Amino acid sequence: MKSSVITRGPEETCRLGCLLASSLIKGDVVALRGELGVGKTCFTQGIARGLAVPEEELVTSPSFTIVNEYRGRLILYHVDVYRFSDAAELMNIGYEEFFFGDGVTVIEWADKVMELIPSHAFLIDFFYVDDNSRQVCFSGPESRMEGIKKSITEGGFAWL
Repeated sequence: MKSSVITRGPEETCRLGCLLASSLIKGDVVALRGELGVGKTCFTQGIARGLAVPEEELVTSPSFTIVNEYRGRLILYHVDVYRFSDAAELMNIGYEEFFFGDGVTVIEWADKVMELIPSHAFLIDFFYVDDNSRQVCFSGPESRMEGIKKSITEGGFAWL
């Protein structure tokens, strides 16, 4: 099941991530795809806030550290594979700990490691609409998408 919304500015992109987080459970994987600067990290910051990661904890892209871990109602593993050339590099860091652990895993640049993304993952694609607006496309397990759509609609977003 695939659905999309439009965000207008970083605040809305962050809020959209927060709304998604309200539906996330232990073991969920969120695979983010999209061009540089399209809002993947901003969306992840929203997920962190929705998982009750404290406000004073700065959520940044782990481009150089590969994985950042944040504590909230669930552990958030924020993985950035931008610098990876292929999925083997992710295998070398023991990705199973994150993908099949006790938290939620968010992967930026997931298109580089799609062969390792579990079938139950949520795929979220970001596209530029204009300088401030983004189209955010969601797909994932049909059994879970209805709840996510409801949460996002109740949060003030209209589905396209």
